[in-house]
Amino acid sequence: MSAPAARRTQQERKAETVGRILDATIASLAELGYTATTIGEVCRRSGVSSGGVFRHFPTRLDLMVAAGDAVRTRQFANFSAGLEVLGAEWDDDAGSVRICLELLRTACRAPMNAAWYELLGAARTDPALRERLAPMAERYHAQIVDFGRSLPVAGRFPADVFDTLLLSLVHMFDGEALAWTVHPQPELEEQRIELVARMLANVTPGIGSSDEQ
Repeated sequence: MSAPAARRTQQERKAETVGRILDATIASLAELGYTATTIGEVCRRSGVSSGGVFRHFPTRLDLMVAAGDAVRTRQFANFSAGLEVLGAEWDDDAGSVRICLELLRTACRAPMNAAWYELLGAARTDPALRERLAPMAERYHAQIVDFGRSLPVAGRFPADVFDTLLLSLVHMFDGEALAWTVHPQPELEEQRIELVARMLANVTPGIGSSDEQ
């Protein structure tokens, strides 16, 4: 006889339910947009009742903010996994920098990242959402900077210069991801990656900050 399946703990059941709710919310935001991502739609997609959703997220706003934070967490996990393919071969040459830029572009174009863009767009005219997202966006960008500083190419720049450059690249790919859905320009996008990779790899290590130029 096979051993009986181990019973899940209450914490495990809660984590599984919350995961289903967040998965449904992120997918709905990406596919339908912020306004159409109602509690009813989340319930339909997740199979969790409205009472179950509100048990974990007291308001729709709480749910939206939690979905945004889940996107942040998953994006970093995916990016880290992508960099692992480089292993010991990772360097600060143009080829390695190009791979890193392509991973960044892929992250910006990931379906789940569309949920983050939906939240940012809605926050422009929703003060309550904007107030809740602002500190999260600040943490998100700080985490991107901390992560970026661990890459070999960061050593070519003073910290302040690299931080500005990295966030500028993030915003560039954010804008590209939004425009790409309406007006894709694959040839220009390929040239952009190549140009930026060569520029970063060819910078003289230890270049001075803007105050020293």
